[in-house]
Amino acid sequence: MNKSSVSCPVPTEQQPVNEYEQLKSAWLFRDCTASVLSYTIRIAWIYGLSLLIAGPMSAASFPPHKFFAQFSLSCAAGASIGVVLVLVRLYLGWSYVCDRLKSPVIFYEESGWYDGQTWAKPEEVLTRDRLIVTYQIQPILRRLQLTFAVMLVLYIAGTIVWQVI
Repeated sequence: MNKSSVSCPVPTEQQPVNEYEQLKSAWLFRDCTASVLSYTIRIAWIYGLSLLIAGPMSAASFPPHKFFAQFSLSCAAGASIGVVLVLVRLYLGWSYVCDRLKSPVIFYEESGWYDGQTWAKPEEVLTRDRLIVTYQIQPILRRLQLTFAVMLVLYIAGTIVWQVI
């Protein structure tokens, strides 16, 4: 055990670096740390599963044999909702850990919601945590932001095509 963890009064599961490690290994969140190809494949799987739900709903409104373009666009828009919800969850989780790591003062609970305490990080812990943010978490947040931007562009393109047809 290193010197920093011995003098730290924050319970182990509430220490920001341990929250980061837990998030990094969680089944949904670990995909954000994978290669671009693996990440893209995972997002495509989520889109595909969402498509299974959106397809029948779109077919009820726009029969594919009569209104194929409207069916396709509404199906794509509906399926993107699932992806956006997952992306929001991912972004909020990584942002929370990022904020905890960047903060010089940590709020923690000793045994319940009623006895919150704060702990000022020593300089060495703060430096380590901010390095984790800079080199590990910020690239993940940028990747998620880029995915949001791509989803927005596709949504706008779909809206323009919808107006044209």
